[in-house]
Amino acid sequence: MSGPNPFGVLISIVRSLVKVDEPRFGTRRGPSHTSYGTLLERLARNGMAGLAEMRSDLEKYLAEMEAEHPSTLSASAALAFWLNVYNAGALRLAATAADQDVTSVLRVPGGFSTPIVTIEGESLSLDAMEHGKIRRFGDPRVHGALVCGSVSCPVLRSRPYVEDDLAGQLDDQMGSFLATGGASYDPASNTLHLSRVFLWYGSDFVRPGRMPTFVPARRRQVAIALRRWMADEPPVSARVAFGSYDWGLRCAIG
Repeated sequence: MSGPNPFGVLISIVRSLVKVDEPRFGTRRGPSHTSYGTLLERLARNGMAGLAEMRSDLEKYLAEMEAEHPSTLSASAALAFWLNVYNAGALRLAATAADQDVTSVLRVPGGFSTPIVTIEGESLSLDAMEHGKIRRFGDPRVHGALVCGSVSCPVLRSRPYVEDDLAGQLDDQMGSFLATGGASYDPASNTLHLSRVFLWYGSDFVRPGRMPTFVPARRRQVAIALRRWMADEPPVSARVAFGSYDWGLRCAIG
């Protein structure tokens, strides 16, 4: 499965960053994501077989979240909010692909660039949420938390993100992603193989204070930045290579 058109992705990212203010925070606790948690339980229980039937319930959850005001939430509550809303939207996209009997979310026209929610008066696509909202929190660990309904993306957590344990959840996600396909070391060739996610977003880990970053970082810089989440750290001298990305349809619970 080939990846998205790079020029199209760039245009979508630029559009998502236009007229977007820096994140604003309040002190309010976040909303309950109970209904989303129930959907994650269903997915864990039934697997991909029941994904298409979940679409209407995912849309109901997204409609619930449209009534929220994330700019009034604490920073951790707001980031948890956007992570849950994005992943629910990505699941909805995967459910649409399953319902249309296509093999990849990339085969759903406008899947990432078409607005799916309106929050605080702003119409937002998945791209707009990722680049215009979530990456602006300056926490590169989000790249281990966001899913896209594809084989090579991180797996979903079995529970929603919550403000009180967000740091622990994000660290756990990074460690899990790296340990289950995000990174693997081959001692025979002294090569560290990294997910293509880290080719696309590695500079966020190297320069988190500048997120969302667009100037690529050196491969070894990316590898060094990721070491803190690796159970078995490879030698610093290891060559770094990025793997291909499998866009085949899949939604898995970790």
